[in-house]
Amino acid sequence: MKKVRLKHLLLLLPLVVFGCYEDIDDNPITDTEIKDFIWKGLNLWYYWQDNVLDLADDRFSDNTAYTQFLNNYNAPNTLFDALLSTEDRFSWIVDDYFALNNALNGVSKSNGMEFGVGNITVGSETTFGAVIQYILPNTSASSSNLQRGDIFLTVNGTQLTESNYRSLLFSNTDTYTIGLAEIDSSNTLVLTGETVTLTKQVYEENPILLANTFTVDGIKVGYLMYNRFTSNFDQQLNDVFGQFLAEGVQQLVLDLRYNPGGSVNTAINLSSMIAGQPTTELFLKQRWNNKIQAAFTDEEISKYFASQLTDGTPINTLNLNKVYILAQKSSASASELVINCLKPYVDVVHIGGATRGKNEFSITLYDSPNCAYSCTASINPNHTWAMQPIVGKSENANGFFEYEAGLEPTFTLNETISNYGVLGQQDEPLLARAIQHLTGNGRFDNTPQVNSDFNVIKNSNTQTLTKDNMYLEPEDLPNVFK
Repeated sequence: MKKVRLKHLLLLLPLVVFGCYEDIDDNPITDTEIKDFIWKGLNLWYYWQDNVLDLADDRFSDNTAYTQFLNNYNAPNTLFDALLSTEDRFSWIVDDYFALNNALNGVSKSNGMEFGVGNITVGSETTFGAVIQYILPNTSASSSNLQRGDIFLTVNGTQLTESNYRSLLFSNTDTYTIGLAEIDSSNTLVLTGETVTLTKQVYEENPILLANTFTVDGIKVGYLMYNRFTSNFDQQLNDVFGQFLAEGVQQLVLDLRYNPGGSVNTAINLSSMIAGQPTTELFLKQRWNNKIQAAFTDEEISKYFASQLTDGTPINTLNLNKVYILAQKSSASASELVINCLKPYVDVVHIGGATRGKNEFSITLYDSPNCAYSCTASINPNHTWAMQPIVGKSENANGFFEYEAGLEPTFTLNETISNYGVLGQQDEPLLARAIQHLTGNGRFDNTPQVNSDFNVIKNSNTQTLTKDNMYLEPEDLPNVFK
């Protein structure tokens, strides 16, 4: 049977007439054409399209009814929110796709201080505050005395609370001053009086924060702290594995504890660097909505291990049959994809905590119907709105994909502010636990630690436009015009 291709599905979408809308710069743009893009893009691609009544193919009797429906909403983002499924936790829309594209490439404003925000318990007292997790190089924070494990409780002199931390830390303000705190000799969390002023700048983050090797009990161990799946740095990632190979690495500890996700293709490349499976071995299979699933062939929704990068560079692979992965609640989407899709092929020893539970992927949709809204060719010049809707889920080679509650660790070990340790050093608690296991030294049990002294509710590195998103890049999409 001949497949129904997406270009034919586009012909079934409603026509529309246009109204007028004033944007925040008072430049006239057509409000209804933005809403038309939103509805049509979601009607075609959205994972839950079948279950949202207002996105049904036969929802409107004619063009007039369709236009009236769009204009019932006072703004594009209001319509977008109204069309989302109650199951959807991660789709979003932006009014500036230039900023979104930069963020997808790892470019955003940053002061270099990455931190968690939440409830800090010291003794019998609980205080809302923040703890620094790591510092990015060549930033405002790196030129200060701040370091991992530092606690701060105030911003611009105001005490952090669950209701104000977003406006104080994640607003458009480029400069703010934090007030540091410490645990004193009476086991009480108190302000020290020390403040640090930080300024954000446009910054391209290299996701490879740390990469080193060391020998313990005669075993050459590679350690990689990788903080986002950014395809612009795939070559540097491959170079790290080339160095691991040159140094004879026998065991790998992959630190994804703060990695919120990113590119699916980069996740495939990283997994291929670890496992070195043949390119005939299935890495993942995609699940789309019924409309898209019918338009794609089985081969188009199947992704395999890779032997080379996009530019043809051969992948350096360790060919491991076991990997140690440090992951916790702040590990999401593409990080979870690596864990889940490696499991059918290698022994994945997951140390830390349960992960985020984001098993869906998205694509960027632009107002460009000539390419099924999936590229910037022939894009509507009248506005810069774009969507990042969830369009599918990925299953591993065993067909498993249902981990909305997160992937459970092999061995549970929580980070504690009383002993954060220095990332990459052998005595850092999570890395030390991995070393203990891979060398077989000491008793290694799976007794969950309770009463963690820092309950993180938000991580700073999920506050960029990319959030904890896992996405397909345009070149990774099946050819929609075959």
